[in-house]
Amino acid sequence: MAKKPMTRGERVIAFIERYCLVPEGTLLGKPVKLLEFQRKFILAVYDNPAGTSRAYLSIARKNGKTGLIACLLLAHIVGPEAYQNGRIISGARSRKQAAEVFNYASKMIYMSPELKKLAHVTPSSKTILGYAKNVEYQASSAEAKSAHGGSPILAILDEVGQIKGPTDDFVEAIETSQGAYEGRAMLFAISTQAATDNDLFSRWIDDAETSKDPRIVSHIYTAPKDCELDDRTGWAAANPALGLFRSIKDVEDFSLLAQRMPTKEASFRWLFLNQRIDASAPFVSPAVWRACDGPVDDFKGLPVFGGLDLSEVSDLTALVLMAPREADTGTIWHVKPTFWLPGDNLREKAKADRVPYDVWHTPNEDGVRFLEAPDGPTVDYEFVAHHLRELFDTLDIRKIAFDRWNWRHFKPWLQKVGFTEEQLDGDDAVFEPMGQGFQSMSPALRDLESLILNRKIVHGAHPVLTMCMMNATVKPDPSGNRKLDKQKSRGRIDGAVALAMATSVAGTYEGSADTASPWDDPEFQLSKAA
Repeated sequence: MAKKPMTRGERVIAFIERYCLVPEGTLLGKPVKLLEFQRKFILAVYDNPAGTSRAYLSIARKNGKTGLIACLLLAHIVGPEAYQNGRIISGARSRKQAAEVFNYASKMIYMSPELKKLAHVTPSSKTILGYAKNVEYQASSAEAKSAHGGSPILAILDEVGQIKGPTDDFVEAIETSQGAYEGRAMLFAISTQAATDNDLFSRWIDDAETSKDPRIVSHIYTAPKDCELDDRTGWAAANPALGLFRSIKDVEDFSLLAQRMPTKEASFRWLFLNQRIDASAPFVSPAVWRACDGPVDDFKGLPVFGGLDLSEVSDLTALVLMAPREADTGTIWHVKPTFWLPGDNLREKAKADRVPYDVWHTPNEDGVRFLEAPDGPTVDYEFVAHHLRELFDTLDIRKIAFDRWNWRHFKPWLQKVGFTEEQLDGDDAVFEPMGQGFQSMSPALRDLESLILNRKIVHGAHPVLTMCMMNATVKPDPSGNRKLDKQKSRGRIDGAVALAMATSVAGTYEGSADTASPWDDPEFQLSKAA
């Protein structure tokens, strides 16, 4: 009985397991044995009845990503996928990352007597030449700007999830250079997840899910969004090699570290759980922020402090108020934010920023509107001034901090609605200017962080404020001072800025005979010192 011929995908698997040797680690020198998830991906790509134009694989770190890329490269350079006079490129953001793929593939060639006869490696130019079909492979990087020129039949992008934003010139140069092969060209993207929905790799993955394009293969391994840090089922979901060559102990150790140190949670969720989250210096972790989402009480009769981030008139404007209430655990600061965004083209803004502004503007079942969207292309300062006047007439507002930016345009409107010169300027003014640099923001962020970590604050899970806090990242100076970094943050952070300013002026509250300030609480002071 004739043996059934192998499929295209089976030939690739057979080549890898027959000729490729593990070049490093505890399995050094042993034949590569593909795991089930790797086999599944290869078969889905190469045995796709519609033909594959793009293939995405997203897994957590240390799950054999670089090794798989190297194996696929060799299958196209000297293996069953070699195409006569074909050109192959692997691309990465940095020279170092690009070199890792090249070095891994080169070591495999050097270690195999058979492959050594079929290919020539040139380390200086990071190229490999396959003799039989004259296939040329080159490792490229965005730093070297070497993606331009030539027409690769295969392009493999390593760690494309590190690209911030929806577009990238380096990737676009590679994509647009593949048109010469009339349906034979393939692009692989193998990476951990991107930080946000608006980043390039996230958009690719979401497009594959929604378009159902049969020529796109997309395999994503990620933990459930809200899983706990010690959820081993979540670990396994993001780490298909867990317990094999992905160390369980390594994941376990970092999980414990993330549970002890909230600032490590974002890194754990990104690198170990493969979730969409930015691991670069987050101000507060999602779990710690969620722990403070208790109900917010009425402010009447309480001293109120605020922060106002005016921003541009066409952008998001944020006012955050906070007031102290006594509880069994001590003084708890209750937070109430108000946000304004121009009402014109609100749906388009929601699509562009990939956040539901239109939903937040619609009253919920309790009649609460989380986002104010006045008609027109701008948020008029007159509108905000009238809102503040109403608040001052009904609440005991002691102090509101504001960014000096645009104050000269806003101040006349405050005067028109009845605020006096004494309230706006001078030693006893209720409006207090606050800088946004390290000197002013560092102590404000320290105090706010202490309130959050000690659960001395409740915010009612306000979705717009939560968005701003989850977007916020910090930038340190050489002395360890910090400020919120708008350039590197993942989206709008106006609410986080306003909350930090409110916390700063709330720290000046001295309390009264029957109302103690949390800043005088020994436990709170101890947490600040720590």
